[in-house]
Amino acid sequence: MAVSQDDKTLLALYRTQDTREKGFTLIIQKYQERLYWHIRRMVLDHDDANDVLQNVFIKVWKNLENFREDAQLYTWLYKIATNESLTFLEQQKRKASVSLSEVETGLSNKLKADPQFDPNKLEWKLQRAILSLPDKQRLVFNLRYYDEMPYEEMSKVLETSEGALKASYHHAVKKIEEFIRNA
Repeated sequence: MAVSQDDKTLLALYRTQDTREKGFTLIIQKYQERLYWHIRRMVLDHDDANDVLQNVFIKVWKNLENFREDAQLYTWLYKIATNESLTFLEQQKRKASVSLSEVETGLSNKLKADPQFDPNKLEWKLQRAILSLPDKQRLVFNLRYYDEMPYEEMSKVLETSEGALKASYHHAVKKIEEFIRNA
């Protein structure tokens, strides 16, 4: 079966005892790359992103049976991935018991340690600018800019109003523009 199958078909496979594992495997194959990059943009480090992604799929496995299909599967998965990413970042802050600026410095150092990092390239300036945003603003920016998620869908994932998301995105863009101008 192709990974391009619609979510209803994949969920039906999952909900049938004989094809449960196959259905879950197909869901993973369909969404893991998109979820990985969503998580990676939040936590930056490849190994951390893989750990968070693994936690996401553990949660999905445990809770997929209760998924009511009120929202799209994609929205539900992104919500879990977002919450797991934010939880991971909070745990990192608590574990290190350091200030937010020290955590951001640590993330910035991870970015600079990347073998592809070139501080003169615009895309790296953009990544540093995004990194300078508060977690929630960074999340809204990433969902809108990279994932091209509509505000309506984002509102469901983040459980906040579209107006608040538009304002958050607008402020993030202004901060990024300012950062890049002054970098």
